[in-house]
Amino acid sequence: MSYLKFDKSLMINLEQSLPKEMLRTNKSGAYHCTTIVDCNTRKQHGLLVIPIPELDNDNHVLLSSLDETVIQHGAPFNLGLHKYQGDCYSPNGHKYIREFNCESVPQTVYRVGGVILTKEKVFISHENRILIKYTLVDAHSETTLQFRPFLAFRNANSLCIENDQIDKSYEIAENGISCCLYPGYPRLYMQFNKQVSFTYQPNWNKGIEYIKDQERGFEYKEDLYVPGYFELPIKKGESIIFSAGVGEIKPRSLASMYNKEIGMRTCRTSFFNCLKNSAQQFYLKRGKNNYLLAGYPWFKVRARDSFIALPGCTLAIGDQNMFESIMNTAEKALKHFMATGESDAVIQEIDTPDTLLWCIWALQQYAKETSLNTCTAKYGKFIESIIEYIRKGKHPNLFLHENGLLYSNGKEKVISWMNSARYGHPIIPRSGYLVEFNALWYNALRFAASIDADEAHDVKADILNELADKCAISFKDMFLNDCGYLYDYVDGNYADWSVRPNMLFALSLDYSPLDKKERKIALEVVTRELLTPKGIRTLSPKSHGYNPTYVGSQEERENAYHQGTSRPWLMGAYTDAYLKVFGFSGVSFLERMLIGFEEEMSNNCIGSISELFDGNPPFTGRGAISFAANVGEILRVLNLLKKYNHI
Repeated sequence: MSYLKFDKSLMINLEQSLPKEMLRTNKSGAYHCTTIVDCNTRKQHGLLVIPIPELDNDNHVLLSSLDETVIQHGAPFNLGLHKYQGDCYSPNGHKYIREFNCESVPQTVYRVGGVILTKEKVFISHENRILIKYTLVDAHSETTLQFRPFLAFRNANSLCIENDQIDKSYEIAENGISCCLYPGYPRLYMQFNKQVSFTYQPNWNKGIEYIKDQERGFEYKEDLYVPGYFELPIKKGESIIFSAGVGEIKPRSLASMYNKEIGMRTCRTSFFNCLKNSAQQFYLKRGKNNYLLAGYPWFKVRARDSFIALPGCTLAIGDQNMFESIMNTAEKALKHFMATGESDAVIQEIDTPDTLLWCIWALQQYAKETSLNTCTAKYGKFIESIIEYIRKGKHPNLFLHENGLLYSNGKEKVISWMNSARYGHPIIPRSGYLVEFNALWYNALRFAASIDADEAHDVKADILNELADKCAISFKDMFLNDCGYLYDYVDGNYADWSVRPNMLFALSLDYSPLDKKERKIALEVVTRELLTPKGIRTLSPKSHGYNPTYVGSQEERENAYHQGTSRPWLMGAYTDAYLKVFGFSGVSFLERMLIGFEEEMSNNCIGSISELFDGNPPFTGRGAISFAANVGEILRVLNLLKKYNHI
């Protein structure tokens, strides 16, 4: 039985099927994303969505969708589905769906009278090309297939409206056509693996609506250009492959290309395999450099997110080489930033104060998965350079004070992962001594002291350990309050009493400034007030300003972003903390907590984990449909619990 399988009763019920989305990527920035009934509900949805560096740093929708029509005895049965004004869906092709499964590739089974047709989609790795394979499983009479491409040629965050700037011309390609609607865009080649006729019948399909954008208060109506239709006969047992890409291809190679790509797939037959597949979709190759995207469909490469997600998205699935490749790219960018203060063209937010600290944390996970000696040999000098950069006060917004703690100014600009803002100003103005910054700093000092990078190691280790000792004393004095948990941040005479998850890092890191009893008491507060089946709340329901539901306008969502919504990636720190306090006896509890995430494999973006969840029941998934930090940290948790079970 397929792990990800949906039957007819769910597929024909749009209330149940439309919220379920699917994502395929080429690991080079391009993707295909839509709902499981192939009805686009976001402006970012599309069959072929690719980056075009010559235009900008965004993705662009070239081919929005492809409507298939089955023709028998002269009667057409359109399998497409679009939403129009007045809650009108047409042509209602979902009513012909009998099954959808996504074990190896997304496969939809249609039944039209005596016709049984399957559709399978594959995105080619590191190439801007999607293949769709149609197989006529059964038919009792002659059958013809017709295909209408819906073209957009627009930024994935914009919408297309009927206009007279469009270039409606096309050129014949082998078994297909090519076109380019606007200057600056590449040509789109639409080809089949067998001879096909194309009928030029240009028209605008007007008023297509995207319900997810409507819910979020964005513009949501679009006109899409349809140049005409392809038509070809198909016999029982025959397979036809459609290709959409930015380069012409030899039609006879499509079948072998399809089969080769299938052979490289991780079958999503389990919770772990779903997350492994999802993790690899965040890989981004640009030239010789490798990166990790923060999420789909709209996030780019973000420094902090990359380091948080990196160990889980690579090491936890046995891909040490990819960890090293992504880290080596990041190392070059960070060294350039530390030397010049300049940001990176691809890695965003590299100048945030905690980025360097999260980098060391990621390298610490690498050391645990390989060995301290291996980490020292590859990254020892780099780690030392980061510590020295911070110690000497070279960072523009990370200041080491006499008390051994790090101070950052976050009153006018967001500086931490709690980065919601309004009109450029932080909604949560975390400023001063931030609890997770200093927990990471203490941990980094102790870890760096353990690294034997050169002959002067003993002297350097003594200096770092002495600074860590001072940091530990100041940390307790600064953050540990009379209620047993930790202030979120302290600035001058102001201490923020809000119960937030940032204290978790002082409980979870390998080196903690707190003793076991102190960690246990604080962990009880987190468990009691912040733990949910979908992660850790960003704010306790008992704290002022609790706002757990991420819905409404952009301003309303920003207000709720870090005011009570749950974040799955924080389960990584929670698991580390829980195991450090309770050891093996805590494994069964943590395994039960993972049930909520396995349930998500069939919700929202199937086989992946959404960016955030409401803080109150039913804990609905919101935001980006697939988020690297969430996938990575849950993978790391699975890996950690597996090791405990083998002790």
